[in-house]
Amino acid sequence: MSTKYFVLLTNIGAAKLANATVLGSHFDITHMAVGDGGGTLPTPNPAQTTLINEKRRAGINTLSVDPVNTNQIIAEQVIPESEGGFWIREIGLFDAEGDLVAIGNCAETYKPLLQEGSGRIQTVRMILIVSSTDAVTLKIDPAVVLATRGYVDDVIAAHEKSRKHPDGTLNAKGFVQLSSATTSDSELLAATPKAVKAVNDNANSRVPSGRTVNGKSLSADIALNAGDMGAYTKAETDTRVATATTAANNA
Repeated sequence: MSTKYFVLLTNIGAAKLANATVLGSHFDITHMAVGDGGGTLPTPNPAQTTLINEKRRAGINTLSVDPVNTNQIIAEQVIPESEGGFWIREIGLFDAEGDLVAIGNCAETYKPLLQEGSGRIQTVRMILIVSSTDAVTLKIDPAVVLATRGYVDDVIAAHEKSRKHPDGTLNAKGFVQLSSATTSDSELLAATPKAVKAVNDNANSRVPSGRTVNGKSLSADIALNAGDMGAYTKAETDTRVATATTAANNA
C-alpha cells in the first residue's frame, strides 16, 4: 500500500536547508498554516509555494527536535475553540521570510466553531524529517505560545530530573547541600546526622555550665584554692606537720 499521508520539504525549503547547512547558518521556521485542500485530499507537491486553499495561518506553538530521532523536527500549532468552521486536509510550514518550506497532508478533520455547538481546542502536529536539524532555528514567539498538555508534562518531567532548582536560603525554600562539618558558620548548608551526632557527643562529654564549685560557675575557666575543696593550704599543712613532728619528738 502506498503512503497516503506524508510531509516533505518544498523546493524552496530544501534549497534553504542545503544552503544553511553548507554555510553553517540557520533559517527560522515561524508559522504553520492549515487548509482544506479545495475540498479534496491533496497530494503534497515540492513545487508548491502556497497551500491549495489556506484557511488559517498563525505562529507555531512548539518547535523541537524529536529526542528519539534527532533528524525529525516536530512542529505543533494549537487552534483555539474560537476559531474554526473549516476542514483540515493540508498543512504547511513557513519561515520568517514567509516562504513555504514544508508541505504535508493529513487525514481530514473538521475544526468546528464554538458557536456550532461542538467547539474544541485542536492541536495540529507536523513531523518533518531533514538531513540536519542544526540548520533550523528552533525557537518560537512567546507571545503566541499556548502549550499542549503533553508539552507541559514533558517540561515538568525534565525539570524534576534536573538540578536547575533554586538554593534554599533563610527566607526561601530550595535545594540545600548537606555538610558534616562541625565548625562551619554557614547558613546555606544543612547538617548531616553525622555532624549532629558529633556535636551531641561533644556536648555530653562536658559539664553543664549551670553547675558550680563552691559557688563558682563553670561557665568559664575558674581558679580553685584549697578552701574551695575543703582542704588545707600547703602552708597550713606544713605547719600542722611541723607541730605534730615536734610533739612526737618531745614525747
